[in-house]
Amino acid sequence: MQTQTESQLKMDWVALLDQEARALVGVLDAHPDARRLFDGTIDAEGYIHYLIQTYHYARWSTPMLAEAGKRLKRLGWHPPLAELLLQKAGEERGHERWLLSDLKNLGCSEAQVEAAARTPAVDAYTGWNFFTSRSGVPTAVLGTSYVLEYLSQTRASGAVEHLLQVDAIPNIRKSVTFLRSHGALDEGHVAEMASVLQSLTDPEEQAAVILSAHTTRVVYPGIFREA
Repeated sequence: MQTQTESQLKMDWVALLDQEARALVGVLDAHPDARRLFDGTIDAEGYIHYLIQTYHYARWSTPMLAEAGKRLKRLGWHPPLAELLLQKAGEERGHERWLLSDLKNLGCSEAQVEAAARTPAVDAYTGWNFFTSRSGVPTAVLGTSYVLEYLSQTRASGAVEHLLQVDAIPNIRKSVTFLRSHGALDEGHVAEMASVLQSLTDPEEQAAVILSAHTTRVVYPGIFREA
């Protein structure tokens, strides 16, 4: 029978993920371009920059998550977490097409998007998460998913509402598919992940998940234009 102390320890480590997620939201609320995205006053150039950089990391979400899930299965570790990763890989499939559609409606061709330079933050994000999925602790990628889904849950729908209200970007009403969809899809995902992650009891794996959450929190603001 699980003691109260053991149960509390499980809750405490998952609470650290919440701290990282809330810290990311706090940093973005204070970042000039991110704040303008959230309150709907960002200009077209800034919004296009955000969507392009998001495309350059989101396009890899499905292979990252799928590789981590398959690796867990090969190792025979944590079947529920392996299934969760594979489920998330499926959920993320095709989301980059929403970004390309939004960008097309803002006047950016797919060729222009593909040719656009990636920020160092995007390279750091993809490099880190491919490392953990392929060579590191495969469950670590859930730390990244946790903080980004928390961000979507708390800010994406509001950003869409404000962008449409302000209506400062030409054709904005046809260019919010990615944000609108993530705001709706990520509802409840954070609670689901927290519940499943409580089954992860190995301190090294817990530390790896928290490290990925922290790394994402540090890196993610760099996808926006510098102040």
